[in-house]
Amino acid sequence: MNSPPSPGEMRGAGGLDQDNDENTSEIATLHQPFLAEVETESRLESEEDESVFQKNSWNQEMAAIYLVEQGTTIYKDYQRFIIYVSEKPKLEVPIREVQQILVFGNIQLSTPVMQACLQEQIAVVFLSQSGRYHGHLWSAEFRDLDQELVQVRRWGDVGFRFQVSQAIVYGKLMNSKQLLLRFNRKRKSREVERAIIGINQDIEALEFSESLDRLRGYEGIGAARYFPALGQLITNSKFEFSLRNRQPPTDPVNSLLSFGYTLLFNNVLGFIIAEGLSPYLGNFHYGERQKPYLAFDLMEEFRSPIVDGLVLKVIHKSLLKPQDFDRVPSTGGVYLNQSARRVFLKQFETRMNEEVSHPDVQSKVTYRQAIQLQVRRYKRSLLSGVAYEAFLRAV
Repeated sequence: MNSPPSPGEMRGAGGLDQDNDENTSEIATLHQPFLAEVETESRLESEEDESVFQKNSWNQEMAAIYLVEQGTTIYKDYQRFIIYVSEKPKLEVPIREVQQILVFGNIQLSTPVMQACLQEQIAVVFLSQSGRYHGHLWSAEFRDLDQELVQVRRWGDVGFRFQVSQAIVYGKLMNSKQLLLRFNRKRKSREVERAIIGINQDIEALEFSESLDRLRGYEGIGAARYFPALGQLITNSKFEFSLRNRQPPTDPVNSLLSFGYTLLFNNVLGFIIAEGLSPYLGNFHYGERQKPYLAFDLMEEFRSPIVDGLVLKVIHKSLLKPQDFDRVPSTGGVYLNQSARRVFLKQFETRMNEEVSHPDVQSKVTYRQAIQLQVRRYKRSLLSGVAYEAFLRAV
């Protein structure tokens, strides 16, 4: 399960009351939880030649459809999407309830489904069966060209890019430190304590950084301190982790991190395009090929609180076991098998619906809503010049 590239994989290192009312009113329209599934007992070949059970799922609160079962067909019937697998019962989903469709591997979408998604502004994200991002479907008619022109001008503003990047790195390092502090209360590892001290030094040094390259350097140093310390917090003897690797992930913990980051990336990407912003004009990440660099930017501050904490929880509670992972001999990559992937997807959605505090609204919000609020923060920084501030998770 490959994740979207990190900074090290691209170039760089490893409110007002009126705003509160507006944010709260829109967030209050989210739906109540509901889960439905389509199952099959037939064995199907996968991208990695796995023969495993596969399932599709839809959760009404997340307003997303995960299509993971190979051979699935989704077609449109009046105002509903119909998900069909072999001869099993069909799953009917009201189109008005859907905000995003994630397509893993060999899934068939009918032309009317794609037309409905384009018309209703439903983002369709295409991934490999193992979770690697390929691209997304989104109607260009809903692009806000005025906003994109502002993005282009801001992209040429070195001071703006530096301020946003500095806030992003600060948020990522702070949230990484907070996770280590939270989980080390009982563990009391000296190695983790040393990592926390080091990350604190990196955070203090950000104030004196004068270039994007220097920021990328501190982000990379912080990651080099953080991940070994994260491994020290794993108390399940069946899992070990000391080094972050990505393409491919070579052990179960790296596999979980990669898949979790992919799911996080898709959520951030969906909110960016829903706000009428171009996902390709980032500030901290960049590279020769055109990629959704803004999504890579805005997901950074959520990696630790959403994905890393979830991975520790899943491992500590033994919700997944080493036998739930398969190794692909041709690449050496380690991936969750399909039945176990469904378990992780449910846990990920539970995490995304956990409530946290956000300074832009008075009441608590879910992590998914917090992502939406951060995208809007970035949008305000573009249009009004208000400095971007990262999301900070309390200890």
